[in-house]
Amino acid sequence: MSPKSPSHCHPRASSTAQQNVQTKMTAAAAAKNGTAVLGEGVVFGDVGAMTVLLPKDIELVDKFDDPLSAVPSSSLSLPGLQFPVRLPNIGLAIRDITKTREVGEFLSGALAGAMSKAVLAPLETIRTRMIVGVGSKNIPGSFIEVVQQQGWQGLWAGNAINMLRIVPTQAIELGTFECVKRAVTSAQEKSKQSECPRVKIGPISLNFSLNFIPPVAVAGAAAGFASTLVCHPLEVLKDRLTVSPDLYPNLTLAIGRIYKDGGVGAFYAGLKPTLIGMLPYSTCYYFMYDTVKRSYCKSKNKKSLSRPEMLVIGALAGLTASTISFPLEVARKRLMVGALKGKCPPNMAAALSEVIREEGLLGVYRGWGASCLKVMPNSGITWVFYEAWKDVLLGEKRLS
Repeated sequence: MSPKSPSHCHPRASSTAQQNVQTKMTAAAAAKNGTAVLGEGVVFGDVGAMTVLLPKDIELVDKFDDPLSAVPSSSLSLPGLQFPVRLPNIGLAIRDITKTREVGEFLSGALAGAMSKAVLAPLETIRTRMIVGVGSKNIPGSFIEVVQQQGWQGLWAGNAINMLRIVPTQAIELGTFECVKRAVTSAQEKSKQSECPRVKIGPISLNFSLNFIPPVAVAGAAAGFASTLVCHPLEVLKDRLTVSPDLYPNLTLAIGRIYKDGGVGAFYAGLKPTLIGMLPYSTCYYFMYDTVKRSYCKSKNKKSLSRPEMLVIGALAGLTASTISFPLEVARKRLMVGALKGKCPPNMAAALSEVIREEGLLGVYRGWGASCLKVMPNSGITWVFYEAWKDVLLGEKRLS
């Protein structure tokens, strides 16, 4: 019997031999190119000259489960088993958070405050000096005096701490204003749908309704209270750096010396008069802006203001609020920096009496011109930037 030719030997063995030859050829080519082989000639990765051969049953799955996700979801699939590994998309989570209305309003307030203060810092410096009675009693004289004594950079004295102060202050103030206004408005709408609590004493009937309370006034007072309570230490630092740059040359030394002189309580010096002065200003400011804004839009039959209109109405609101509350501002500043001169009045009434006794009745409005010069453009610019950033972050225009 003649021997059988190789082509008639076991078909399975022949097929296996052919697969092995093909695999070796593929592996050799992959090794030459510096790649790896998975399964039946699947090329994966760049591992030098190393060849990786995996069983046919193992499959590497790599795909994007979520088309919006920038992070792939990978898993290793075995017969009957699957081990998924999914990483969180932090960027997408941050984007979703910043798109919420509350966070967008807080961020808009912070950015608007920072941008407006960067432009108007010299006016803030002159205003503070005139209010507390340091140097010249007029705006041009105070301006020249600061430049001669400290150079141009003196106009931005305390601006670093001012920026650190204004970012959280404006974020808290504007964010709180929006939130409280919506909450009070919602409570009033619910009270209209239900019966109000009543108290009847003989022929007299009293209705306890929330409808008589202006939501904007409540929101303005809450905004001023919250921002002042949180950021008052930064206000103290800013005033010390502005009024006494020789005694407090930088932020680090100012913090150390204030703490050494009075402990933690020294950073809250004058908190009570600050709150007393801030509440009427904040209430009047937001009430004035919102009321004029709505009346103007209603008369012009429009839904929102243009940027120039925001600038004018914001400046008008700042002027009105500053004029009404300015005597309290003078007393507050006197109390906060009175310790520097060694004669700090015991309370706001005593501070106002001291000013009137020394400078007359007009003394309570000393620095009013510089204050308006700073407050009016600051108020208008802040509202313009705030509404602009809300349009960017929230993606739609809103009638506040």
